[in-house]
Amino acid sequence: MQPLKGIRVLDFSTLLPGPLATLILAEAGAEVIKIERPGRGDEMRSYTPKFGTDSVNFALLNRGKRSIAIDLKAPDAVRKLAPLIESADVVVEQFRPGVMDRLGLGYEALQRMNPRIVYCAVTGYGQHGPRADVAAHDLNYVAESGMLALTKGADGSPVLPAALVADIAGGTYPAVINILLALRERDRTGVGCKLDIAMADNLFALMYWGIGNGLAAGDWPQPGGDLVTGGSPRYNIYATRDGRFLAAAPLEQKFWDNFCALLEVPEALRDDARDPAATRGAIAERVRERAAGELTALFAGRDVCCAIVASLEDAMRDPHFAARGVFARTLTAPGGAMSALPVPVADGFRSPEREAGYPELGEANGLLGPVK
Repeated sequence: MQPLKGIRVLDFSTLLPGPLATLILAEAGAEVIKIERPGRGDEMRSYTPKFGTDSVNFALLNRGKRSIAIDLKAPDAVRKLAPLIESADVVVEQFRPGVMDRLGLGYEALQRMNPRIVYCAVTGYGQHGPRADVAAHDLNYVAESGMLALTKGADGSPVLPAALVADIAGGTYPAVINILLALRERDRTGVGCKLDIAMADNLFALMYWGIGNGLAAGDWPQPGGDLVTGGSPRYNIYATRDGRFLAAAPLEQKFWDNFCALLEVPEALRDDARDPAATRGAIAERVRERAAGELTALFAGRDVCCAIVASLEDAMRDPHFAARGVFARTLTAPGGAMSALPVPVADGFRSPEREAGYPELGEANGLLGPVK
Protein backbone atom coordinates (compact mmCIF):
# COMPACT_ATOMS: atom_id res chain seq x y z
CA MET A 1 0.00 0.00 0.00
CA GLN A 2 1.34 3.41 -0.93
CA PRO A 3 1.22 5.80 2.06
CA LEU A 4 -0.97 8.38 0.30
CA LYS A 5 -3.31 5.97 -1.45
CA GLY A 6 -6.83 7.33 -1.07
CA ILE A 7 -5.71 10.94 -0.60
CA ARG A 8 -7.20 13.34 -3.16
CA VAL A 9 -5.28 16.51 -4.00
CA LEU A 10 -6.68 19.44 -5.98
CA ASP A 11 -3.76 21.31 -7.52
CA PHE A 12 -4.48 24.91 -8.55
CA SER A 13 -0.77 25.72 -8.89
CA THR A 14 1.31 26.29 -12.03
CA LEU A 15 4.94 26.31 -13.17
CA LEU A 16 7.33 24.74 -10.62
CA PRO A 17 6.95 24.86 -6.79
CA GLY A 18 3.38 23.60 -6.45
CA PRO A 19 3.44 21.12 -9.36
CA LEU A 20 6.65 19.53 -8.09
CA ALA A 21 5.13 19.26 -4.61
CA THR A 22 2.04 17.52 -5.96
CA LEU A 23 4.23 15.28 -8.14
CA ILE A 24 5.91 14.04 -4.97
CA LEU A 25 2.48 13.41 -3.41
CA ALA A 26 1.35 11.61 -6.56
CA GLU A 27 4.42 9.38 -6.56
CA ALA A 28 3.52 8.37 -3.01
CA GLY A 29 0.03 7.31 -4.13
CA ALA A 30 -2.13 10.45 -3.94
CA GLU A 31 -4.70 11.15 -6.64
CA VAL A 32 -3.70 14.58 -7.97
CA ILE A 33 -6.14 16.55 -10.10
CA LYS A 34 -4.79 19.67 -11.76
CA ILE A 35 -7.24 22.56 -12.09
CA GLU A 36 -6.27 24.46 -15.25
CA ARG A 37 -7.46 27.27 -17.49
CA PRO A 38 -9.49 26.19 -20.54
CA GLY A 39 -7.64 26.40 -23.83
CA ARG A 40 -4.12 27.06 -22.55
CA GLY A 41 -3.87 25.29 -19.21
CA ASP A 42 -0.76 25.60 -17.05
CA GLU A 43 1.55 28.16 -18.67
CA MET A 44 4.34 25.59 -18.63
CA ARG A 45 2.47 23.50 -21.23
CA SER A 46 3.52 26.06 -23.86
CA TYR A 47 7.26 25.93 -23.09
CA THR A 48 9.82 24.27 -25.35
CA PRO A 49 11.15 21.74 -26.13
CA LYS A 50 8.09 19.59 -26.61
CA PHE A 51 7.51 16.06 -25.39
CA GLY A 52 4.27 14.75 -26.82
CA THR A 53 1.75 17.55 -27.23
CA ASP A 54 3.09 19.75 -24.45
CA SER A 55 6.46 20.88 -23.08
CA VAL A 56 8.90 18.43 -21.54
CA ASN A 57 8.98 20.67 -18.46
CA PHE A 58 5.26 20.23 -17.96
CA ALA A 59 5.45 16.51 -18.69
CA LEU A 60 8.21 15.89 -16.14
CA LEU A 61 6.41 17.77 -13.35
CA ASN A 62 2.94 16.37 -13.96
CA ARG A 63 3.53 12.67 -14.48
CA GLY A 64 0.68 10.50 -13.20
CA LYS A 65 -1.77 13.37 -12.57
CA ARG A 66 -5.17 14.20 -14.06
CA SER A 67 -6.44 17.49 -15.49
CA ILE A 68 -9.65 19.49 -15.31
CA ALA A 69 -10.05 22.61 -17.46
CA ILE A 70 -12.37 25.18 -15.92
CA ASP A 71 -12.70 28.97 -15.91
CA LEU A 72 -12.41 29.84 -12.22
CA LYS A 73 -13.92 33.28 -12.88
CA ALA A 74 -17.13 31.81 -14.29
CA PRO A 75 -20.20 32.30 -12.05
CA ASP A 76 -20.79 28.56 -11.75
CA ALA A 77 -17.15 27.50 -11.23
CA VAL A 78 -17.36 26.94 -7.48
CA ARG A 79 -20.59 24.98 -7.82
CA LYS A 80 -19.04 22.76 -10.49
CA LEU A 81 -16.00 22.15 -8.29
CA ALA A 82 -18.06 21.58 -5.13
CA PRO A 83 -18.17 17.74 -5.32
CA LEU A 84 -14.39 17.61 -5.76
CA ILE A 85 -13.82 20.08 -2.94
CA GLU A 86 -16.08 18.09 -0.63
CA SER A 87 -14.15 14.90 -1.38
CA ALA A 88 -10.65 16.44 -1.38
CA ASP A 89 -8.06 16.03 1.33
CA VAL A 90 -5.56 18.63 0.13
CA VAL A 91 -5.68 21.83 -1.92
CA VAL A 92 -2.47 23.38 -3.25
CA GLU A 93 -2.50 26.88 -4.71
CA GLN A 94 0.16 29.35 -5.78
CA PHE A 95 -1.68 32.61 -6.42
CA ARG A 96 -0.86 35.91 -4.76
CA PRO A 97 -2.59 36.36 -1.40
CA GLY A 98 -6.29 37.12 -1.76
CA VAL A 99 -6.77 35.80 -5.30
CA MET A 100 -8.41 32.52 -4.25
CA ASP A 101 -10.62 34.43 -1.79
CA ARG A 102 -11.90 36.64 -4.60
CA LEU A 103 -12.67 33.52 -6.64
CA GLY A 104 -14.69 32.07 -3.76
CA LEU A 105 -12.06 29.37 -3.29
CA GLY A 106 -10.11 30.70 -0.30
CA TYR A 107 -9.48 28.63 2.81
CA GLU A 108 -12.46 29.93 4.79
CA ALA A 109 -14.86 29.15 1.94
CA LEU A 110 -13.44 25.67 1.35
CA GLN A 111 -13.26 24.92 5.07
CA ARG A 112 -17.01 25.55 5.34
CA MET A 113 -17.56 23.04 2.54
CA ASN A 114 -15.06 20.53 3.89
CA PRO A 115 -13.72 21.01 7.45
CA ARG A 116 -11.10 18.31 6.85
CA ILE A 117 -9.40 20.16 4.00
CA VAL A 118 -5.65 20.83 4.24
CA TYR A 119 -5.11 24.04 2.31
CA CYS A 120 -1.54 24.79 1.24
CA ALA A 121 -0.77 28.25 -0.16
CA VAL A 122 2.69 28.58 -1.71
CA THR A 123 3.92 32.13 -2.34
CA GLY A 124 7.17 34.01 -2.53
CA TYR A 125 6.78 36.16 0.55
CA GLY A 126 3.88 34.60 2.44
CA GLN A 127 0.28 35.55 3.13
CA HIS A 128 1.12 38.72 5.06
CA GLY A 129 3.97 41.20 5.48
CA PRO A 130 5.17 44.26 3.52
CA ARG A 131 6.18 42.20 0.46
CA ALA A 132 3.20 39.82 0.39
CA ASP A 133 1.84 41.24 -2.89
CA VAL A 134 5.18 41.93 -4.60
CA ALA A 135 5.79 40.13 -7.91
CA ALA A 136 9.05 38.17 -7.86
CA HIS A 137 10.83 35.00 -8.95
CA ASP A 138 13.41 32.58 -7.56
CA LEU A 139 16.35 34.92 -8.17
CA ASN A 140 14.66 37.70 -6.19
CA TYR A 141 14.03 35.47 -3.16
CA VAL A 142 17.62 34.23 -3.23
CA ALA A 143 18.85 37.82 -3.46
CA GLU A 144 16.70 39.18 -0.63
CA SER A 145 17.42 36.31 1.75
CA GLY A 146 21.16 37.02 1.67
CA MET A 147 22.04 33.79 -0.13
CA LEU A 148 23.01 35.31 -3.48
CA ALA A 149 25.51 37.63 -1.79
CA LEU A 150 27.48 34.56 -0.66
CA THR A 151 28.35 33.57 -4.24
CA LYS A 152 31.24 35.19 -6.07
CA GLY A 153 32.34 35.14 -9.68
CA ALA A 154 35.76 35.95 -11.11
CA ASP A 155 34.88 39.65 -11.26
CA GLY A 156 33.57 39.69 -7.69
CA SER A 157 29.89 39.91 -8.64
CA PRO A 158 27.30 37.36 -7.43
CA VAL A 159 26.87 34.27 -9.60
CA LEU A 160 23.50 33.08 -10.85
CA PRO A 161 22.52 29.88 -9.00
CA ALA A 162 22.52 26.76 -11.17
CA ALA A 163 19.29 25.50 -9.58
CA LEU A 164 15.97 27.10 -8.64
CA VAL A 165 16.78 26.90 -4.96
CA ALA A 166 13.92 29.04 -3.63
CA ASP A 167 11.27 27.32 -5.73
CA ILE A 168 12.31 23.81 -4.74
CA ALA A 169 14.13 24.01 -1.38
CA GLY A 170 12.06 26.97 -0.19
CA GLY A 171 8.72 26.08 -1.75
CA THR A 172 8.27 22.49 -2.90
CA TYR A 173 9.91 20.61 -0.05
CA PRO A 174 8.45 22.70 2.82
CA ALA A 175 5.02 22.37 1.18
CA VAL A 176 5.27 18.58 1.10
CA ILE A 177 6.61 18.37 4.66
CA ASN A 178 3.85 20.55 6.05
CA ILE A 179 1.10 18.85 4.07
CA LEU A 180 2.17 15.52 5.53
CA LEU A 181 2.34 17.03 9.03
CA ALA A 182 -1.12 18.53 8.57
CA LEU A 183 -2.56 15.20 7.41
CA ARG A 184 -1.05 13.54 10.48
CA GLU A 185 -2.58 16.21 12.72
CA ARG A 186 -5.92 15.77 10.97
CA ASP A 187 -5.80 12.07 11.82
CA ARG A 188 -5.74 13.15 15.46
CA THR A 189 -8.24 16.02 15.38
CA GLY A 190 -10.40 15.38 12.33
CA VAL A 191 -9.88 19.00 11.26
CA GLY A 192 -7.77 20.46 8.45
CA CYS A 193 -5.84 23.73 8.40
CA LYS A 194 -4.28 26.42 6.21
CA LEU A 195 -0.54 26.30 5.49
CA ASP A 196 1.35 29.48 4.64
CA ILE A 197 4.48 28.42 2.70
CA ALA A 198 6.77 31.38 1.94
CA MET A 199 9.69 30.53 -0.32
CA ALA A 200 11.86 33.43 0.84
CA ASP A 201 11.35 32.54 4.53
CA ASN A 202 12.45 28.97 4.00
CA LEU A 203 15.83 29.84 2.51
CA PHE A 204 17.30 30.88 5.84
CA ALA A 205 17.54 27.31 7.12
CA LEU A 206 19.95 26.59 4.25
CA MET A 207 22.32 29.21 5.67
CA TYR A 208 22.27 27.95 9.26
CA TRP A 209 26.05 28.12 9.58
CA GLY A 210 26.22 31.75 8.48
CA ILE A 211 23.41 32.75 10.81
CA GLY A 212 25.11 30.95 13.69
CA ASN A 213 28.49 32.54 13.04
CA GLY A 214 26.96 35.97 12.70
CA LEU A 215 24.73 35.88 15.77
CA ALA A 216 27.16 34.09 18.09
CA ALA A 217 30.42 35.74 17.09
CA GLY A 218 29.54 38.71 14.90
CA ASP A 219 31.36 36.92 12.09
CA TRP A 220 28.96 37.34 9.19
CA PRO A 221 29.91 35.30 6.12
CA GLN A 222 31.53 36.83 3.05
CA PRO A 223 31.70 35.51 -0.51
CA GLY A 224 35.00 33.75 -1.07
CA GLY A 225 35.96 34.20 2.56
CA ASP A 226 34.44 31.38 4.60
CA LEU A 227 34.62 27.62 4.89
CA VAL A 228 31.92 26.81 2.33
CA THR A 229 32.08 29.99 0.23
CA GLY A 230 35.62 29.59 -1.12
CA GLY A 231 37.72 30.86 1.76
CA SER A 232 39.26 27.51 2.63
CA PRO A 233 41.65 25.42 0.51
CA ARG A 234 39.88 22.40 2.02
CA TYR A 235 36.58 23.26 0.30
CA ASN A 236 37.31 24.63 -3.13
CA ILE A 237 37.33 24.12 -6.87
CA TYR A 238 40.58 23.71 -8.79
CA ALA A 239 41.22 23.72 -12.55
CA THR A 240 42.83 20.65 -14.12
CA ARG A 241 45.38 20.56 -16.94
CA ASP A 242 42.74 19.58 -19.52
CA GLY A 243 40.25 22.33 -18.76
CA ARG A 244 38.08 20.44 -16.30
CA PHE A 245 37.64 21.03 -12.59
CA LEU A 246 38.24 19.20 -9.33
CA ALA A 247 35.74 19.72 -6.52
CA ALA A 248 37.84 19.19 -3.40
CA ALA A 249 36.22 18.89 0.05
CA PRO A 250 38.74 17.16 2.35
CA LEU A 251 37.47 19.03 5.40
CA GLU A 252 38.33 16.57 8.17
CA GLN A 253 42.00 16.25 9.09
CA LYS A 254 42.32 12.60 8.03
CA PHE A 255 40.97 13.41 4.56
CA TRP A 256 43.13 16.52 4.37
CA ASP A 257 46.28 14.58 5.24
CA ASN A 258 45.54 12.00 2.52
CA PHE A 259 44.79 14.73 0.00
CA CYS A 260 47.98 16.69 0.68
CA ALA A 261 50.13 13.57 0.64
CA LEU A 262 48.78 12.37 -2.70
CA LEU A 263 49.27 15.78 -4.28
CA GLU A 264 52.68 16.17 -2.63
CA VAL A 265 51.78 19.52 -1.12
CA PRO A 266 54.88 20.96 0.64
CA GLU A 267 54.94 20.15 4.35
CA ALA A 268 55.20 23.82 5.29
CA LEU A 269 51.87 24.54 3.58
CA ARG A 270 49.84 21.64 4.92
CA ASP A 271 48.84 23.64 7.98
CA ASP A 272 46.32 25.72 6.07
CA ALA A 273 45.52 27.89 9.09
CA ARG A 274 48.85 29.72 8.72
CA ASP A 275 48.42 31.06 5.20
CA PRO A 276 45.27 29.75 3.49
CA ALA A 277 45.97 31.66 0.29
CA ALA A 278 49.45 30.14 -0.05
CA THR A 279 48.15 26.65 0.59
CA ARG A 280 45.33 27.15 -1.91
CA GLY A 281 47.85 28.35 -4.48
CA ALA A 282 50.08 25.31 -3.97
CA ILE A 283 47.12 22.94 -4.38
CA ALA A 284 45.97 24.79 -7.49
CA GLU A 285 49.44 24.34 -8.97
CA ARG A 286 49.55 20.61 -8.19
CA VAL A 287 46.06 20.03 -9.60
CA ARG A 288 46.82 22.03 -12.74
CA GLU A 289 49.71 19.69 -13.49
CA ARG A 290 47.34 16.75 -13.97
CA ALA A 291 44.43 15.93 -16.28
CA ALA A 292 41.06 14.99 -14.82
CA GLY A 293 41.58 11.30 -15.58
CA GLU A 294 44.93 11.28 -13.82
CA LEU A 295 43.41 12.83 -10.71
CA THR A 296 40.58 10.29 -10.74
CA ALA A 297 43.13 7.48 -10.86
CA LEU A 298 45.29 9.12 -8.20
CA PHE A 299 42.42 9.44 -5.73
CA ALA A 300 40.72 6.10 -6.52
CA GLY A 301 40.20 4.04 -3.38
CA ARG A 302 41.61 6.77 -1.14
CA ASP A 303 39.54 8.79 1.34
CA VAL A 304 39.97 12.33 0.04
CA CYS A 305 36.41 13.61 -0.60
CA CYS A 306 37.22 14.77 -4.12
CA ALA A 307 35.33 14.53 -7.41
CA ILE A 308 35.75 15.73 -10.96
CA VAL A 309 32.95 18.12 -11.90
CA ALA A 310 30.56 16.21 -14.15
CA SER A 311 28.18 17.56 -16.76
CA LEU A 312 24.49 16.82 -16.22
CA GLU A 313 24.58 14.51 -19.25
CA ASP A 314 27.51 12.57 -17.82
CA ALA A 315 25.93 12.42 -14.36
CA MET A 316 22.78 10.83 -15.76
CA ARG A 317 24.96 8.10 -17.29
CA ASP A 318 27.01 7.52 -14.16
CA PRO A 319 27.12 3.81 -13.22
CA HIS A 320 26.46 4.64 -9.56
CA PHE A 321 23.15 6.37 -10.28
CA ALA A 322 22.27 3.60 -12.72
CA ALA A 323 22.91 0.98 -10.03
CA ARG A 324 20.70 2.96 -7.63
CA GLY A 325 17.86 3.04 -10.18
CA VAL A 326 17.62 6.83 -9.99
CA PHE A 327 16.38 7.12 -13.57
CA ALA A 328 14.69 3.72 -13.81
CA ARG A 329 11.12 5.03 -14.00
CA THR A 330 9.65 6.14 -17.30
CA LEU A 331 7.61 9.10 -18.48
CA THR A 332 5.53 8.31 -21.55
CA ALA A 333 3.86 10.42 -24.22
CA PRO A 334 2.31 9.60 -27.58
CA GLY A 335 5.19 8.46 -29.72
CA GLY A 336 7.87 8.63 -27.08
CA ALA A 337 9.29 7.75 -23.69
CA MET A 338 12.05 9.12 -21.47
CA SER A 339 13.36 8.86 -17.92
CA ALA A 340 10.94 10.24 -15.35
CA LEU A 341 12.04 12.99 -12.99
CA PRO A 342 13.55 11.41 -9.85
CA VAL A 343 11.72 12.50 -6.71
CA PRO A 344 12.76 12.06 -3.05
CA VAL A 345 10.23 9.33 -2.26
CA ALA A 346 11.48 5.94 -1.06
CA ASP A 347 11.03 3.33 -3.75
CA GLY A 348 8.93 1.15 -1.45
CA PHE A 349 6.35 3.94 -1.16
CA ARG A 350 5.92 4.31 -4.91
CA SER A 351 3.74 2.46 -7.38
CA PRO A 352 5.06 -0.83 -8.76
CA GLU A 353 3.98 0.51 -12.17
CA ARG A 354 7.16 2.10 -13.47
CA GLU A 355 5.65 3.80 -16.52
CA ALA A 356 3.18 6.71 -16.50
CA GLY A 357 2.18 9.57 -18.75
CA TYR A 358 1.05 13.11 -18.08
CA PRO A 359 -2.50 14.49 -18.47
CA GLU A 360 -3.94 16.08 -21.56
CA LEU A 361 -5.68 19.34 -20.76
CA GLY A 362 -9.20 18.71 -19.45
CA GLU A 363 -9.07 14.92 -19.81
CA ALA A 364 -10.78 14.52 -16.40
CA ASN A 365 -13.57 17.08 -16.87
CA GLY A 366 -16.02 14.25 -16.36
CA LEU A 367 -15.22 14.50 -12.65
CA LEU A 368 -16.94 17.89 -12.47
CA GLY A 369 -20.36 17.84 -10.86
CA PRO A 370 -23.47 19.14 -12.64
CA VAL A 371 -24.50 22.68 -11.73
CA LYS A 372 -27.61 22.60 -9.55
